[in-house]
Amino acid sequence: MEQKYLGKGDTAFMAACTGLIVANIYYCQPLVVLISKEWGLHESMAGRVTYLTQIGYALGLLLLVPLGDILERRKQILVSTGITVLALLLAATAHSFIVLQIASVLIGVFSIVPQLILPLAATLCHDSKRGSTIGTIMAGLLIGILASRSLSGTIGSLYGWRAMYYIAAGVCAVLLVLMRLRFPSSKPSFNGHYGHLMKSVAHYAMTQPLLRQAAVTNALSFAVVSAFWVTMVLFLSAPPFGFKSLEIGMFGLAGAAGALAAPLIGKISDGRDPRNNIIIGLVCELLSFIGFYFTGSGIFLLLAGIIILDVGHQSVQVTNQTIIYSILPEARNRFNTVFMTSTFIGGATGSALGLFLWNVGHWPAVCAGCCGVILVNIFLFFRNKAKAIRNVEIAVQKA
Repeated sequence: MEQKYLGKGDTAFMAACTGLIVANIYYCQPLVVLISKEWGLHESMAGRVTYLTQIGYALGLLLLVPLGDILERRKQILVSTGITVLALLLAATAHSFIVLQIASVLIGVFSIVPQLILPLAATLCHDSKRGSTIGTIMAGLLIGILASRSLSGTIGSLYGWRAMYYIAAGVCAVLLVLMRLRFPSSKPSFNGHYGHLMKSVAHYAMTQPLLRQAAVTNALSFAVVSAFWVTMVLFLSAPPFGFKSLEIGMFGLAGAAGALAAPLIGKISDGRDPRNNIIIGLVCELLSFIGFYFTGSGIFLLLAGIIILDVGHQSVQVTNQTIIYSILPEARNRFNTVFMTSTFIGGATGSALGLFLWNVGHWPAVCAGCCGVILVNIFLFFRNKAKAIRNVEIAVQKA
C-alpha cells in the first residue's frame, strides 16, 4: 500500500483538533473560585476538579490509547469525542460537587483524542519531517491548553462556570462532524487481543530505557507546570491582586505566546542531538520559578516567567516525543501510552502538590517546592547521562 503523507492543511487541521479537545482538561482551572462560591467550598477543595480531570486523563491514556494500535484509529477518535460531549454536558448540569467530580474524571478519560492524533500524524508524515510535524501539532495542543484558561476565565466571569462546559460540548460536537469528514482511516498495527496489547505496553516500559527516561523527565517537568497553573489562580485571586476569573484567565495568553516556540523546537530536533533541548528546557523552568518567587506585588516577573516556563516545558516534551516516535514505528501508540500516562500522573501529582504547598506556605512554598522538583529532574537527567548519550544517538540515527 502506497504511503500517504500529510499535507500542510492536514497537519494544521490536526493541530486545531488537538488544541480544541485538550482544552477540555484545563477549562476548570480558572473556574475554581467560582465553583467554590457556588457550593460554599474552600478553594483548595474546589481545586480537586483540576487534578481529578488529570487523573482521568492518565487513566484514559493507560487504558484507551493503546487501543490505537489494535483498532481503527479514526473510529476510536470519533467514539471518544462523542462520549466527551456527554461528559461535558454532565459537568454543565451538575447539581452537586460530587457529580462535578465524577464528570471531571470522565472528561479526562475520554479527552485522550490528541494522543491518538499524534501517533497517527507521526505515521502519516515523512521520516525527515517527523520532528517539525509533531512540533506543529504540539503547538496547536499547547495553544489550546494555554488559551483555554483565558477563554474559560472570560466565559466564567461573564456567564458563569457552567456556560464554559456547555460551549466546550458544542465545540466537540462540531469537531466530531469535521473529523469524520476529514480524518483518514488507518490500519491497525497489532494483531493480538487487548490483554496481549497491555502486556506489550508493560514490556516496552521495562525494556526501553530511552522511553523510561523520557517518561520520567516529562512527568517531573509537567508536575511543576501543573502546580504553577493551579496555584496561580489562588495567588492572583488573593491580596494584593484580588483578580477575578476574567483577569486571571488572561494570563493564559502569555503561555500561549510561549507555545509558538513548539514548531521551532520540533525542527531543531530533526536530525540533531536533542539532549541540549532537554537540559535547556529544564533550566528555563528553574529560572521561571526563581522569578515567580520574587514576583511580589508586581506582574512583570510573573508574565515573563509564564512564557519562559512554557517554552521550557515544550522544549522537554516535544524533544522527548520526537525521540520516542523514532524507536519502533509499529508501537507508537503504546510508547505514547507509557510517555503520556507518566506525564499526566506527574501533572495530577503536581497539582495536588501545589495545593498542599499552598496550604503550607502559600506562594513562596509553591515556588520553592517546584524549584526542588526541577533540581531533582536535572540531577536524574545527568545521572543517566552516559546511558542517555548512547540511546539518543541510536534514536537520532533512526529519525
